[in-house]
Amino acid sequence: MKITKKIEIPEEILLSLRKSGDEFIAEMKKTAAVRYYQEKKLSIGQCAKLAEMSEEEFVKYLSSFNVGIFSFDDKR
Repeated sequence: MKITKKIEIPEEILLSLRKSGDEFIAEMKKTAAVRYYQEKKLSIGQCAKLAEMSEEEFVKYLSSFNVGIFSFDDKR
């Protein structure tokens, strides 16, 4: 199931960013997915789905933000 909501984006913002509305929304979804992954609120699979990417693509996208998918605990 998908939920559709309407958001309003001032045209001047899109013009300043040189993006279409669809490009802006796609970027918002990816940015939200990265944040939710960093905050451990969603899994890789859920974030990939939110970002409308495959898991492999999303992992590569995370690396562009220096976000790793492995966490190490140095406590011994």
